[in-house]
Amino acid sequence: MVVLATKLYVEGEARERALDSLRSLVGNEIGDLDVEFEVGVRHDDFPSVTVEGDDATVARNVLREEFGEIVPDLEPGETYVGTLESWDDDGFVLDAGQGDGVRIPTDELGLGPGSATQIRERYGLVQHLPLRFVYGGDDPSRLADAEQDRLYEWTRGDGRLNVNSATRAEVRATLNRAGHAQDYVTVERLGLLEQSVICPEDTDPPGLLASVGEYLPAELRCVVP
Repeated sequence: MVVLATKLYVEGEARERALDSLRSLVGNEIGDLDVEFEVGVRHDDFPSVTVEGDDATVARNVLREEFGEIVPDLEPGETYVGTLESWDDDGFVLDAGQGDGVRIPTDELGLGPGSATQIRERYGLVQHLPLRFVYGGDDPSRLADAEQDRLYEWTRGDGRLNVNSATRAEVRATLNRAGHAQDYVTVERLGLLEQSVICPEDTDPPGLLASVGEYLPAELRCVVP
């Protein structure tokens, strides 16, 4: 079994749609292998995938690579994926399946000046966004170098609108229905329910947020270059 490092926190029909989307994503990743799989959701909203068959080991490794894995114990110095659970001026708290969460102090984010709250706004980080971190053990944990690089790249592009609580298909459908089919390049999947709308040069992310915000019962954050 692999516990995926992306959360399923919506309820009702949205939860069923998200589960269907996850089954499709898993099938796309390992459907060509000689395996059978079953998707469930743990009490803490992390999905689990039970895999059986001749290619089970390969399939589990593919899922770990694609989604990140929630593991029972964290080893100091190793890189893991956690979801952005909460934040204050002093740092982020990531949910890595460890109960109390993993705190990353502001000084260990490596994302430039300002408080952790200001950094979250600058980089458009929505709640539950999966983030890679290096576990510190008795020392402070820090954001992984690869994660810092990814977020810096966001601020060098033409702008983004980040969204949570919706699948990639739901975000695309909402943009098209609201008349914005020409106002985005693509929708990048950041997690199961966390997406990034990549804007072309002539699209203003705050303007896009104002236009589609009423259609999406979600948290929306802009990245403005």
